[in-house]
Amino acid sequence: MKKILIAALCLVTTLSYAQTTETKLYTPDANAETDIAAAIKKAKTEHKYVLLLGGGNWCSWCITFEKFCKEDPKIDSVIRSAFVSYHLNFSKENENKKVFAKYGYAQRFGFPVFIILNEKGERIHTQNSEYLEDGKRSYDRGKVQAFFEMWSPHALNPKMYGDD
Repeated sequence: MKKILIAALCLVTTLSYAQTTETKLYTPDANAETDIAAAIKKAKTEHKYVLLLGGGNWCSWCITFEKFCKEDPKIDSVIRSAFVSYHLNFSKENENKKVFAKYGYAQRFGFPVFIILNEKGERIHTQNSEYLEDGKRSYDRGKVQAFFEMWSPHALNPKMYGDD
């Protein structure tokens, strides 16, 4: 009995430590409006778009998506070259109702949800992440890469299509 109790205590301690050391992508107490305004300003300066990743630290799919993108050099490169990213929190502590309302109530799609703003801060696309999944508890590399490439400033530049 003593061995079982010690093993259980070790397990609880390990799990507690793992939870406190994990990276938190979302900041519930952040001022999202101010942070997004700064992201828009930076995007304009860098000739990029803003990628709002709506979700929360409670969302396993949000964590999976972040890890998936960071671990794929091509996808990570596409995101870094075309977007200024911001993790827009949605949690019990802070649902950011005003911000989500401003961008068309994107939370209706579930999480994660992706909102793309142009360099003026105008919403140009909202993406339900379900369409980027592979059906095996992860994401499809080709779908994710194509999504970011097709919504990049380069792809939406009228000059690419002979429209000046």
